[in-house]
Amino acid sequence: MTGSVQHGQAESAKRYDVFHTDCPARDVVDHVTSRWGVWVLISLRDNSLRFYELRESIRGISEKMLAQTLRALVQDGLVWREVEPTTPPQVSYGLTEFGRDVGEPLTELFDRITRRLAPRGAE
Repeated sequence: MTGSVQHGQAESAKRYDVFHTDCPARDVVDHVTSRWGVWVLISLRDNSLRFYELRESIRGISEKMLAQTLRALVQDGLVWREVEPTTPPQVSYGLTEFGRDVGEPLTELFDRITRRLAPRGAE
């Protein structure tokens, strides 16, 4: 059985070498684990949000950084973008299946960390 697992890992290593700077998987990992990428994926874990709702839910992010982060995550196929033809246009974002799959362990990590921290003011 371990032979088949090793074989699968060997095939993955052939396709993607995340330690090589030209690896497309490395770019996706960089976008997901960027300062704001993690927060966008966690914010979208339960439902889709409009741009301004995302901006308000992620404290400290500028409009420019949110736009850049969303652009990268959309390009990577982690987030979908929908423009409603209204005046002004309303843009909504949500997680694709790939985004939900990638975001799930991040959400679990976030939940584990917050469960372990002492409540604020209890130091």
